[in-house]
Amino acid sequence: MERPPKSISFIWFFCLGGLGIFFPFFSLYLHENAGLTGTQLGVVLAVLPLVGIAAQPMWGHLADRTGLRARILALLCLGAAVSYAALGRASGFTAILGATAVLAIFASALIPTCVSVTLALSGNGGVHSFGRVRVWGTVGFFLSVVSFPSLLDEFEELRGLVAVAGGPSEPGLALMFPVTGVLAAIAGMIAFNLPRHGAMSLRAERGDWQALAAHGPFVRLMVFALVAYLCLQGPMGMFAVFVTDRGGTLAAVSQMWVPMLLLEIPLIAMSGAIHDRVGPRGLLAIGVIAGGVRWAVCGLAPDLRWVYVASLLHGVTVTGLVIGAPLYVESVVPERLRSTGQGILAMFGISLGGISSNLSAGWLLEHVGVDAPYLVGGFGAIALGSLIPLILPPPHHLDATSDG
Repeated sequence: MERPPKSISFIWFFCLGGLGIFFPFFSLYLHENAGLTGTQLGVVLAVLPLVGIAAQPMWGHLADRTGLRARILALLCLGAAVSYAALGRASGFTAILGATAVLAIFASALIPTCVSVTLALSGNGGVHSFGRVRVWGTVGFFLSVVSFPSLLDEFEELRGLVAVAGGPSEPGLALMFPVTGVLAAIAGMIAFNLPRHGAMSLRAERGDWQALAAHGPFVRLMVFALVAYLCLQGPMGMFAVFVTDRGGTLAAVSQMWVPMLLLEIPLIAMSGAIHDRVGPRGLLAIGVIAGGVRWAVCGLAPDLRWVYVASLLHGVTVTGLVIGAPLYVESVVPERLRSTGQGILAMFGISLGGISSNLSAGWLLEHVGVDAPYLVGGFGAIALGSLIPLILPPPHHLDATSDG
């Protein structure tokens, strides 16, 4: 069985390692250090998936048309590295909004491109190897979440930065941008040395991508991904608000990441074996139902003890949805359209589904209550996962369909 080069594991490690710093702390930096209002904060956070709607399929199409998948991945990593550094130097709402939009051009397409490159390098062992490679991204994310606060404390002590009344709680938090940029740059330099032969160099013909719009299994997966993220993403985004409303602290939110990621690591590593047993539809059903159960329990929970226990399902959700959806795409699209398919999946799920989920969850929070997004999203996801046999057909490869 063909195995991907070890270098792709390092790319995952450094890419998601950077996200382990950026994702948990960016909103805190915008609110406290940059001094943005709540409305301005929401606009800046929304621009990331908004730009991704165009950027994700664009980069995927470019990779497939040129056959330069390794170079595209390297360009995305290095472009994100420069953009992180520029964002750290931006001051004021307009400058931060523009710098975030530029970052989104590169960063929003980074993960789906990394998925397609990993699968291209895996050859016949793609499904089996993918989880063992992808898990290094979770390891990198976990190590960053755990270690960055200590690094930040040392930096602030060295620079003599002390929190003052009315000021940011972490005055040196801008350190996150150069550190994240360095990690992305390392990933980019590794990507330049990836193999460029075989499936990595396949080129799609002009107009090939249009066949995806007429392929039933692919179209149905896009609709499924949109609804799945609609149910699950918004509650995740406001999880800190929910926990504090239940009497918890931000420290409690941070502590929940540890068991969530520790369980996620072995599950992703074993995702290939799970896929062999249940297939991509089974993976998706397990992941979406687990996410629904988690949010439903949170919405009904009388205290935080139930929330802590339910949070263990996070790893099941990631393994089922975040791994299962790309593997379903892999089973229905031709190799020459692999990057395009993964980019369109990210557009429908992460971007369109994520935006819709955040907006609807915010409306429910304001007009119904803090439990409403979790109850609606939770039971909606349970229903969606249970209906997978009716919504998603067994995977049919596009080329096989065309030949038949």
